[in-house]
Amino acid sequence: MKSSASGSLAALSTEASQKFGDSSMAKVAIQTLSAQHERGSEIARQLAIVVGASLFVALCARITIPLPFTPVPLTLQNFGVLLVGLLLGSKRGFAALALYLAEGAIGMPVFNPTGAGGFAQLLGATGGFLLAYPFVAWLAGYVMERGRRTFGRAALAGLVGEVILFAGGLGWLAVLTHSVTQAFRWGLYWFVFAEVIKIMMAAGVADQWHRRRKANK
Repeated sequence: MKSSASGSLAALSTEASQKFGDSSMAKVAIQTLSAQHERGSEIARQLAIVVGASLFVALCARITIPLPFTPVPLTLQNFGVLLVGLLLGSKRGFAALALYLAEGAIGMPVFNPTGAGGFAQLLGATGGFLLAYPFVAWLAGYVMERGRRTFGRAALAGLVGEVILFAGGLGWLAVLTHSVTQAFRWGLYWFVFAEVIKIMMAAGVADQWHRRRKANK
């Protein structure tokens, strides 16, 4: 596709040269067309990455284990959110998770399957966690962008992101239950160990990803 586009631009350049000679106006026109084509291709690529990232989180949401003592399930969603932020950075990470929430709100089956689905799930027990996702991805990406992209920085970024995640999730649970104690019982104690593992997993994948990208440059 790229070679075809280059060939078309080359043909256009030849045609312009034949028509106008080597005038500077013809050269500027060709350069403008080439720049617009490259800009359009880059925009399409970035949109595809954002959409793909939102679908990756949706795939992670399918890996969910209901727990009998809490309405909040154990899910791989949080790992997906952290990884998207760590790999894509703050802006694209936020965009991907905002798109993910929009997809779920209009009824697409992207949320964990144990919930009510659609917009109602945003108002349920896991609503606070879900609504925090764009900010979790943004903050994890922001911290990752502010230094050398090492495992330690990725783990720190994941930890900071998790603080935002549980602040949103527990805050909403406290509103629903009218009890901070109940909110912690439902949304925190059973998940701490699993979340540490998710942070380490996301940091490990992000570290390897950025190492390979750096080596290939």
